Amino acid sequence: MHQQTFAEATFEQYRKPTRRERLLDEMNRVVPWAELVTAIEPVYPKAEGPGRPPVGVERMLRLHCLQQWFNLSDSAVEEALYDSRAMRQFVGIALGREPVPDETTICKFRHLLEAHQLGKWLFARIGAHLATHGLQVNQGTIVDATIISAPSSMKNRTKEWDPEMHQTKKGNQWYLGMKAHIGVDSQTKLIHSVAATAANVHDSQMLPELLHGQETRVWGDAAYSGQRDVIQRHAPRAKSFVQTKAHRHRPLSETERARNRTKSKVRAKVEHAFLVIKRIFGWTKVRYRGLANLYVVRRRLLAEAS
Repeated sequence: MHQQTFAEATFEQYRKPTRRERLLDEMNRVVPWAELVTAIEPVYPKAEGPGRPPVGVERMLRLHCLQQWFNLSDSAVEEALYDSRAMRQFVGIALGREPVPDETTICKFRHLLEAHQLGKWLFARIGAHLATHGLQVNQGTIVDATIISAPSSMKNRTKEWDPEMHQTKKGNQWYLGMKAHIGVDSQTKLIHSVAATAANVHDSQMLPELLHGQETRVWGDAAYSGQRDVIQRHAPRAKSFVQTKAHRHRPLSETERARNRTKSKVRAKVEHAFLVIKRIFGWTKVRYRGLANLYVVRRRLLAEAS
């Protein structure tokens, strides 16, 4: 990180750190920046000729993380960096020496990550980093899905409806958008698998994508009922703890309702992952799910470092 310039120094006697500053400080200390940069550097543009050299890889990665954590568009994150001293310090920009990367540069970096499918690499590196701290995927998986709504007027570049967006009905409400399906470790609450589909794809269809195969127990809500054979094929040692589903002419017995309540005590842990993805980070960019995992365990990592 760069040394603070006189122009960025604050002389406000009664100022205290904001919640945003505390979050950025914690994430700055727990994200393995050097390891992630190593995964990106081979495909990142090199300086050639007398022109302006490219912005540093780590700086662009930090800027990209800000987009994910605060749900900012390319132009919005550029403006936010000019507006927020805490964000500039996190990225490593001193306005007394240099400008903020413009939205075109930010957009190109995002497309670079997408073109080379670096999300899997980043997730693998973060997973390995967590494993060195004893945070590994265990033998229980909780599966669930959540709808990621899109504006009803959303169209693609050709002014047509985006084929990846579809409508679905939940309760009495219709939603347009996509659906994030996740597999969460039942002990650590770490996300170990994610699949993205159109919103109208039923939760149970993506179950094979959410199991790592070594489970001994699988939890899920009633949407996954009737999938015992699927669980046995993809996780042969696993027992199903999926919620029992009531039918129109066969309500649940008292015993079945009691079992469902017991199962829910474990299954409810998946909601913490959705809280981080949708409420704290604003929305879901599923290919960077490893960053959400770092947020979940940041306090434990900080305690080990102190």
